[in-house]
Amino acid sequence: MSLLRHIRDCNAFTAECFLPLEHAGERVGLLRRDNAETLQRFTDLFRIGTDRVTLDAGGGFEAVSAAVDAVVERLVAAGIVPRWRNEFFAVAPRWGAPAHFRLDRGAVPFFGTRAYGVHLNGYRRDGDRLNMWIGRRAADKQVAPDKLDNLVAGGISCEHGLDETLAKEAEEEAGIPHRLIARAVPVSAVSYRMETPLGVRNDTLFIYDLDVPSDFVPRNTDGEIVAFTLMDATEVVARVRSGDDFKFNVNLVIADFAVRHGLVSAADGDYLELVAGLHQPPA
Repeated sequence: MSLLRHIRDCNAFTAECFLPLEHAGERVGLLRRDNAETLQRFTDLFRIGTDRVTLDAGGGFEAVSAAVDAVVERLVAAGIVPRWRNEFFAVAPRWGAPAHFRLDRGAVPFFGTRAYGVHLNGYRRDGDRLNMWIGRRAADKQVAPDKLDNLVAGGISCEHGLDETLAKEAEEEAGIPHRLIARAVPVSAVSYRMETPLGVRNDTLFIYDLDVPSDFVPRNTDGEIVAFTLMDATEVVARVRSGDDFKFNVNLVIADFAVRHGLVSAADGDYLELVAGLHQPPA
């Protein structure tokens, strides 16, 4: 089975079903048309047009954030949007641009705002064999419970930058000390835009590789990962090809790892489409 299946699944998106969400003249999100209709009850803050939705809020970052959060609270109370442990993501038109406001993580797909995360491939070489540390997500996770995962993964919130998020998640999820995570190498990024029951995930994942020492054994401390297994990398890629054992976006991270480490041959008929699909620009 082709790895392309996962790229296509993660990019299932019908553009005509969505309207751009704009603030201060910049697109900051993508609202599904039914979600745009839901915002009709907040006409003091949102202008619903035929070709866009405009967030009419001024007063700077804190004021806009407070206005949007008040809307989110009402959507949560109505059972439309889930609250996500009061974890907030910055909302900006592109990576590196100044944030317009912050948004509760649970509401991100509803508004279709860009979200960013870090994923760490932990691997080691035993002779000619390439192995990867693979985690299993807890059964009570809100997203992809009991699925297989990378050694470390996490969203980049307002409170933490890219490197800080990697170090924090590495310590919490796998017990990786700072002296070891400092050796992680930024190697790639994958982006995807995928419709969900709530709206759309418009995500970019920054990918790191870490060649871990032979005596390292990951240990979870926050309860999000229930077990780690050291697996042959060829077996990992085979499981991604043949099934859906892994969390949906982790399949893309592993496919990227497979390309970079020669586990997928350029002779594969889907090779060029695979590489292009993994590295398409953020939408």
